[in-house]
This record gives sequence, C-alpha cells and structure tokens, in this order.
Amino acid sequence: MVLLSFDIEEFDMPLEYKGEIPFDRQISISQKGLERILDLLKKHQVKATFFSTVVFAENSKHLIERLLSEGHELASHTWFHSEFEEKHLKESREKLEELFSAKVTGLRMPRMMPVNEMAVEKAGYSYNSSINPTFLPGRYNNLKVSRTYFKEGNVTQIPASVSPNFRIPLFWLSFHNFPLSIYKKIASDSLKKDKYLNIYFHPWEFAEIKDVAFKLPGFTVKNSGIDMVERFDEFIGWLKNKKYSFGTFQEFQKKIES
Repeated sequence: MVLLSFDIEEFDMPLEYKGEIPFDRQISISQKGLERILDLLKKHQVKATFFSTVVFAENSKHLIERLLSEGHELASHTWFHSEFEEKHLKESREKLEELFSAKVTGLRMPRMMPVNEMAVEKAGYSYNSSINPTFLPGRYNNLKVSRTYFKEGNVTQIPASVSPNFRIPLFWLSFHNFPLSIYKKIASDSLKKDKYLNIYFHPWEFAEIKDVAFKLPGFTVKNSGIDMVERFDEFIGWLKNKKYSFGTFQEFQKKIES
C-alpha cells in the first residue's frame, strides 16, 4: 500500500529564513497548491491523508470539505504550524472534528517535532506519523528508532519511509532534489522490503514559491510549482503502472491491526 500524505498548513517557511510573507499570502499559496494536489489525485483516482493545522482549515473550509467529499482522510497537524503547546493536541483534534464532522484519529507534528507520546494517547489519537527515522543534521537523529510501524502504548507509530539500507529519507526534499529515476528506485526498494510506502509533501511545493522576498534556499524550491505538478503526476502514474494500491492512514492502520 502507498500512503500519500500532505501536511496542509500556513506557508510560513520563508520566516525561518528571515524572508517576508504576509499571512494572507501564506494561506493563498497553500490553497493553490492544495487545489492542484486534489486535481492530480482525482485524475489518478487515488486516496491520501491530509494533516491540517486548524489555522489553515479555518481559512480553507471549502478545500477541506472537497477533500473529504472525494474520499480522503483528514488528520491533525496541531493548531498552528510554528507555535505549539501540548494542549493543542486535543484541542486541534476536537476543533477539526467540530468544523467538518469528520473522525480525526491521526497526528503529525509540524516539522516532525518530538512529542510526549502519553499526551498523544491522552488526546485521543490512535496513530502518530511524526517520526522521520533517519539522520538529518540540525533536524533529526532517529537512527535508533524503528524504520517501520510499531506500537507505543495504544498508539500506532507510522514513521516516514526511508531506504532499507543507509536510511535514505524519501521525504519531500528528496523528491525535489534527487533525479526522479533514483527516487523511484529507492521507493521501489522500500516497498519491496516493507510492503508499504509512507511519503509526505506540502501544498506549497505545488505552487509558485520562487520569490526573492521569501529568501528560500535553492534546494527548497527546486522542481516546485508546475514542475512539481508534472513530476508528481509522472510518479503517481508510475506507481499505478506497478499495480500498487493506495490508501489512507486509517485504512492502513485497520489493515495492519486486523
């Protein structure tokens, strides 16, 4: 099973690099990218999971309603993208359920931040996909964490996929910067080894973000916008030709626990 997921959030990454972007543009850029993602998923008739901040969801109700109506799953990306308190775990899940009358069972922390797992369980989640089981200088050092799903208390941990050897991450930056043939090879190796693939992206990757005011490094904007749409379109087509199935995290959790 292929688990496609998207962290749908206010596009505040320029602020990390001392760039400038007003809030309304943070939202509109992510909205544009999300529209393109939904169009691609509809074209290929595949389902995905969307981890949304409450801030983005409140400002994009029509798009959240669309993704739910098209069979996708809504999960929590907490309340804000760049501000977190432990109380946001429960509050964000309940607010998303209230806004959209959808059952929210999954969590992904912004920027894959560490989180108290007892608090995650207490907040009512049944799965958490907030671990990138690799080493990335300045960001992650999770080489001792299981590279495949495992149980922690009553919560199923579903780490992002990495290669079977050397734990090369298959996250969004790899997709943008590796030759697509290399990315496909690593994804194929991971699927053969683990029988599933968990890869994540963001809506702003599919929008136009090459703006000098954002001050974003070249490796973050490479193959973005329409280039990303075309690249992702080819990748999904390749997976479908390989006869892989696609599903939501809720479907995956049900399958592995049945």
